[in-house]
Amino acid sequence: MDLATRRRRQALFLLFFLPGIAMSSWVTRTPDIRDRLEASTGQMGWILFGLSLGSMIGILCSGRLTSRYGTRPVIVVGTAMIVASLAFISAGALMASVPLVMAGLCAFGAGMGAGDVAVNVDAADVERITGKTTLPTLHGCFSLGTVVGAGAGIAATAARLPAHWHLAAVTLIAVVLFLYAIRAVPAGIGIGAPGQAESGGTGSKVWKDGKLLLIGAIVLAMALAEGAANDWLPLLMVDGHGLDAASGSLVYAGFAAAMTIGRFSGTFFLDRFGRTAVIRASAVSGALGLILVIFSDNAVLAGAAVLFWGLGASLGFPVALSAAGESGPNETARVSLVATIGYVAFLVGPPGLGFLGDHWGLRTAMLAVLAFVASAVFLAPAVDARRRSATVDHDEERAASTLRRKG
Repeated sequence: MDLATRRRRQALFLLFFLPGIAMSSWVTRTPDIRDRLEASTGQMGWILFGLSLGSMIGILCSGRLTSRYGTRPVIVVGTAMIVASLAFISAGALMASVPLVMAGLCAFGAGMGAGDVAVNVDAADVERITGKTTLPTLHGCFSLGTVVGAGAGIAATAARLPAHWHLAAVTLIAVVLFLYAIRAVPAGIGIGAPGQAESGGTGSKVWKDGKLLLIGAIVLAMALAEGAANDWLPLLMVDGHGLDAASGSLVYAGFAAAMTIGRFSGTFFLDRFGRTAVIRASAVSGALGLILVIFSDNAVLAGAAVLFWGLGASLGFPVALSAAGESGPNETARVSLVATIGYVAFLVGPPGLGFLGDHWGLRTAMLAVLAFVASAVFLAPAVDARRRSATVDHDEERAASTLRRKG
């Protein structure tokens, strides 16, 4: 690996790490901000809808922008929006302003969505150059960021540091990380042919690929599992299991740690057992964790079960995106399509779970997440794109050999 590629890889580590810190900094302070805004569970669902709406807008634009301009400018704009969103949320918490917090979450979601396809296309390019499985580790950096951010959030909550000062400090740290990392990201990566750029990178052939749609369904299920925890876990533990705000944040930190462990160890298990087995085991682990969180009345057991939930949710998104990129030509369009399907979970999840939680409680609402995660057990073979590609190559080679013999 040459020096430029090594620096680029390290920059991607930071660009995945930064949104993780930003996300968990908000999540760990949701009970405090909820109280500051005097919002009900249903109202919090609609506030969180700002995050989902922004994410969907960003992801719908990301494939087209990446195909036309390349990954670097899209990553710059997306990450800058994430940094700016923290300032909005901080100001909203200070002023107890629902519109400001919702606007900040919308900007955060748009930045995440816009940059997501671009940064994953750039990471897939590094994966191809180095010949090493890289995406799970890079997504592990996002989870590591959530662990670090959650730890700081727990300390800030325990110290009764106002949420607005906490988020303002995180904003300054995020600015420094962003300015340092972006220098190593090259221009020109991910630019498609003119026709592809005009079509937004998602041609009709991609939409008609049944295998790719199944991969998208896996992403939908696992993104809902991850997003439900990011949106609701501290409140779920506070309202559903009677924990205080600091303990609820600690449980979320456990979830983030399990996600981190799963993603950093993912390369070993993927190389040893293959994608299908890993996704199937992940879905089983996630379902087990959700079952215990939903049905156990023991808060300690429910808190421990979150580790299974986190491990189960850890590899679904990166493995499916990697499989999508390898499933055929036009990598940007394929990653964009699957990521868009996954972001549907972030769009409908917060208000949907908030509505269910308002009527039947957050624990009961998580049954919807459980149903989706369980379905991934049966959909898992769809991610085995490498084996399918190898089989196709072998068949083509055998056919060509037969033709040569006949000739």
